Amino acid sequence: MSPMFSLFKLLFKLGIFCFLIGLISAAGAYYYFSPQLPNVETLRDIRFQTPLRIYSQDHKLIAEFGEKRRTPITFENIPPQFVQALTAAEDSRFFDHHGIDIKGLVRAAFQLATTGHIQSGGSTITMQVAKNFFLTRERTFSRKFMEILLALRIEQELSKEEIFELYINKIYLGHRSYGIQAAANVYYGTDIKNLSLSQLAMIAGLPKAPSAYNPITNSDRAIERRNWILKRMHSLSFINDQQLESAKNEPVSAKYHTSDIELRAFYVAEMVRQQLYEQYGEALYTDGYVVYTTLKSNLQTTANNAVSNGLIAYSERHGYLGAEDSWDITEPQATLQKRLNGIISYGVLKPALVLNVSEKSAELLLKDKQTITLAWEGMSWAKPYKSVNRTGRAPKKAADVLKIGDLVRVREKEGTFHLSQVPNVQGSLIALDPKTGAIVSLVGGFNFTHNKFNRSTQAVRQPGSNFKPFIYAAALDKGYSPASLINDAPIVFHDTSLEGNWRPENSSRKFYGPTRLRKALYKSRNLVSIRLLRAIGIPAAQDYLELAGFDRSKLPNNLSLSLGSADVTPLKLAAGYAAFANGGFKVEPFFIERVEDAFGEVLFTAQPKAACNPCTETEGAENIAPRIFNEQVAFLIYNILQDVIRKGTGRKALVLNRKDIAGKTGTTNDQKDAWFSGFNQSIVTTTWVGFDQPKTLGRREFGGTAALPIWIDFMREALKDTPENPPKPPAGIVSVKIDPQSGKLAYPGQSDAIYEFFRRKNVPTNYAAPAGSGKSNVTEELF
Repeated sequence: MSPMFSLFKLLFKLGIFCFLIGLISAAGAYYYFSPQLPNVETLRDIRFQTPLRIYSQDHKLIAEFGEKRRTPITFENIPPQFVQALTAAEDSRFFDHHGIDIKGLVRAAFQLATTGHIQSGGSTITMQVAKNFFLTRERTFSRKFMEILLALRIEQELSKEEIFELYINKIYLGHRSYGIQAAANVYYGTDIKNLSLSQLAMIAGLPKAPSAYNPITNSDRAIERRNWILKRMHSLSFINDQQLESAKNEPVSAKYHTSDIELRAFYVAEMVRQQLYEQYGEALYTDGYVVYTTLKSNLQTTANNAVSNGLIAYSERHGYLGAEDSWDITEPQATLQKRLNGIISYGVLKPALVLNVSEKSAELLLKDKQTITLAWEGMSWAKPYKSVNRTGRAPKKAADVLKIGDLVRVREKEGTFHLSQVPNVQGSLIALDPKTGAIVSLVGGFNFTHNKFNRSTQAVRQPGSNFKPFIYAAALDKGYSPASLINDAPIVFHDTSLEGNWRPENSSRKFYGPTRLRKALYKSRNLVSIRLLRAIGIPAAQDYLELAGFDRSKLPNNLSLSLGSADVTPLKLAAGYAAFANGGFKVEPFFIERVEDAFGEVLFTAQPKAACNPCTETEGAENIAPRIFNEQVAFLIYNILQDVIRKGTGRKALVLNRKDIAGKTGTTNDQKDAWFSGFNQSIVTTTWVGFDQPKTLGRREFGGTAALPIWIDFMREALKDTPENPPKPPAGIVSVKIDPQSGKLAYPGQSDAIYEFFRRKNVPTNYAAPAGSGKSNVTEELF
């Protein structure tokens, strides 16, 4: 026997021995680690940490709440080229092996033997799934062995497609994005199905090191990684020569995209978050809940613009407040631009830095290196603000308004830029469906980023004359009619709750004598409202108002209640007006239409009690809203409030050219609050303007000048292309001719007679005396 053969024999025996030792060690390790392995079956029920998403009724994204941006995607929706790119980069034999790649493990073992450390790891995609879902990231032999065992088990329990799906939805890919769909949105602002081959390869390169190969912060290394993956795809025959060259030459187009918010409704988003947090707690931000609100995106956008434009218009007509800040423009341009880019834009108001001032124009720097010329027409309005009631002289040249270094605000209007300013006044708008109470749009202030206080739901203010229709409705329910005469004459009350004598006046400071109830409401006569409340009694009125949804504790126990001294929110007021629009029913405002879990299962659907007009109220009573007003009373108030627009304090709304709209202005003492609530049978909208810390809006600011224009701008769009639908008199309502002075039945042949609606039981029984008869018609004057 030759020495060589003896050596070979010895080495063979040694190899067999080492193999047996390794086999025994592996078996021992398996029996040791196997009981510690988790149940891989739980992967089928895995819940990815997914943010809360809030949408409008028509599926426009409003907000996203949660630390991790993730949108789980199924294997069927993954582009085939991305599957090829990722396997080329991470595990080219993924669809062939059974969970472990022997070549990769041998390579890892050799590195461990020669260096004492595990370097490449030799992990397959399956092994990474095992590590990501069940294990720590420590580099130890025991962890690696458990990873291998888990990978083998996972391959037995799940399909390759299921494993791949778990992997691509779990991995972190930079900039808060988890999973490939979120990464596509973050880096390219679109779904992964819309990406090019080059872009897919760029994302496929991120799992190895999201920060090192990030195309936004480290484009050179990102391109290097992308091109390596493309070459791997080419070598594996996934792409051809032309595809390789085209993808390699494609420039980097990645940039940071925030959540693709499609609709500005942040006040509502916060309302949703607060309400659902009480039910779901911290899980709200991680379990992938999807909320559909009642908002209509076109109306919400219109509401945003109406409030913004209305408040800016108020601010500008009271004068220019001056620059927000003054900067030294001798600083380097890059420094100035960086500072400017950090200034927040508030809606349409963009920050701008004045670089140069000419005779009738100025050069301004905007964000992102944009330079504009501000023409004289865009700044000539800027009389200096002196007080809420006074401005300075009109400017004659640009230097009277601006100086170099001023940080100002501009807005684009009809293709040109105009100087503007952030209003210090606030406002709100809430619109709802009167049949169900569904809130279709809500704006809680000028800008949520600027101030998060929600004035539509949280601001408790006095409604002034906007409250009068509820007092009049109570009076009609007590037997008064639109033709009832009440004396509009001076009166002095001594009321201890009002701290002494009270001498109420009309806003005009005039008194008009005996006045029909209809005219008193559409002309907003204070003295009539006071006498009316005194006649029906304060407790009876409070009962009625409480039934209408107003908090009794916020209703004053004195006659000032008739002038709107109660404390209400715009939301409560709009809900109250809904009863006039829907035939007398009390609907509860709501803004969440549906809640789904991450798998699309519906967890909640709103089931509001709705107005039932016309219908048989005995059928399906559990789904019908309770009544506040008699149907006849609701119709009469609706009809009278139409006159507010036809010939009263809301005449500006005639511009809408509709015969089915009704409403009421409201202005409180010293013009601290300006209101308008208006409606037809399809929509109710309340607008409010005022300062957060109550103070006068100015002596020329009323509900009709500050709040009504916002309402008109909104309703112009809300009513667009909708047919007119004026209310029809319900059963029990009749129309008869009356004498306009006395409210009595018109005498035969009376030329100035007018038609009036009455509840049948309240039709006058007496005729007016003919003109020239010498008899007085005002014989039933009240008070």
